[in-house]
Amino acid sequence: MKITLKVWRQKNKDSKGAFKTYEHSHVSSDMSFLEMLDVLNEALIKKNEEPIAFDHDCREGICGTCSLYINGHPHGPLQTTTCQLHMRSFQDGATITIEPWRAKAFPVVKDLVVDRTAFDRIQQVGGYVNVNTGGVPDANEIPIPKRIADEAFDAAACIGCGACVAACKNASAMLFVGAKVSQFALLPQGKVEKKERVEKMVAQMDAEGFGSCTNTYACEAECPKGIKIANIARMNREYFGAMLSSYQVETDGGE
Repeated sequence: MKITLKVWRQKNKDSKGAFKTYEHSHVSSDMSFLEMLDVLNEALIKKNEEPIAFDHDCREGICGTCSLYINGHPHGPLQTTTCQLHMRSFQDGATITIEPWRAKAFPVVKDLVVDRTAFDRIQQVGGYVNVNTGGVPDANEIPIPKRIADEAFDAAACIGCGACVAACKNASAMLFVGAKVSQFALLPQGKVEKKERVEKMVAQMDAEGFGSCTNTYACEAECPKGIKIANIARMNREYFGAMLSSYQVETDGGE
């Protein structure tokens, strides 16, 4: 295969970036998208040119590190992670445009690499469950309806890749936060801290500069793990319930 790549090159977040065009003729249809970039980088190094910086880790569709915006879609034309996208998804002679995630909260580190530690900070402020040691029942002994367990597991499948942010016209992180809130809020083990958790996570999300949800469903359509927008509705219910509870406490205390 022969393809033309238009790749975003940017030295750092303080530099101006621009697209650079590469003609790539050593492409097999069986290559993954990242393998194709590996081969291109090898060719660039042989020509004493700086290779393209891009994120990757497990290359098994598990970690979500491989965050590339390809031809106007997070992770490319298929609802999967970039590392699981293969070149057979593109036509011979195709022109492929590759960009980093575009969001204020995800500043560019270099080329196609962005800083997604905003997600880490959101989880750190509220994404934990306290466990009391002693003579308490084992977690597996707490009866949980299968439907609830399945919903919690589905929410926990979020890998935090940021595709939802990249797909949203407002760069909203509400699908990610909704999934992280839901995976705890649905289970008995997460009930103790649920009020404090959702308040802190939503506050941190806003502080990081993410936008608001406008219900276009683009996040759900592009999510490689199929996280449902219903998690946003659950997060909103949890949040408004927590805020109402705080208001009632303040009002009662004032009397």
